[in-house]
Amino acid sequence: MGAAADLTPPPGAAADWTIDQGWDAYAPAEHQVWLTLYERQAALLKGRACDAFLHGLDALDLHGGGIPDLRRVNPALEKLTGWTVVTVPGLVPDPVFFDHLANRRFPAGQFIRRPDQLDYLQEPDIFHDVFGHVPMLTDPVFADYMCAYGRGGLRALGLGQLHHLARLYWHTVEFGLLQAPEGLRIYGAGIVSSRKETIYSLEDPRPKRIEFDLERVMRTVYKIDDLQPTYFVIPSLQALLDATLQDFAAIYDRLRAEPDIGLGEVTAEDHLIAA
Repeated sequence: MGAAADLTPPPGAAADWTIDQGWDAYAPAEHQVWLTLYERQAALLKGRACDAFLHGLDALDLHGGGIPDLRRVNPALEKLTGWTVVTVPGLVPDPVFFDHLANRRFPAGQFIRRPDQLDYLQEPDIFHDVFGHVPMLTDPVFADYMCAYGRGGLRALGLGQLHHLARLYWHTVEFGLLQAPEGLRIYGAGIVSSRKETIYSLEDPRPKRIEFDLERVMRTVYKIDDLQPTYFVIPSLQALLDATLQDFAAIYDRLRAEPDIGLGEVTAEDHLIAA
């Protein structure tokens, strides 16, 4: 997600906050961090990530040369779903973020974490953004969902409802699970880019895994600095897209009258899903 901030871009950034990736300036040690993370996660995600993610990894070939050169990745991605990846200097203002999504541009951090930060980094880096998010953008249905989310974000800003819409992004794009015929599978970028959360989200008995309901999700608070106590499980990517192709103004009207639901809380209406 973006961040509330001055809309003036920082020095060196274009009006839309984009910067050149500067791929040629990455050091060998930075490429090695990417390779270490990629190889560890790719092996772990077999049988755990959803088919759309794994197919996206194959389609974009994000492995061989270290940190991917977006000049090579973007033509392949654009051919599949019309999306491209743009690099930005960090978190961008919400209007900028939503405008990029609405126009099928995914903003990605340019930097990569240090070798001593392999297991956790609070600000998203290029591994989280490109390895975690971009493979799903090769799937036409999920690609449409992200574009619709961007358009919805621009509208939510005008309605003062960004807090509810941000929860939808968090519980789907970042930390969503999918019910596949073979069992639960990961599609959220915050999970697939994290070794610890990959295992925890699917195999640990502690978190609540709850059947996806749009308004329930939008009432559910989240925290950014710990493993998730609640995961929402969609039946399919198409079901996720279909749930969001409706008039959110009416949903926001209902949500204004409803209390938030806390971390790890289970309501009488929830349908729990076994790991």
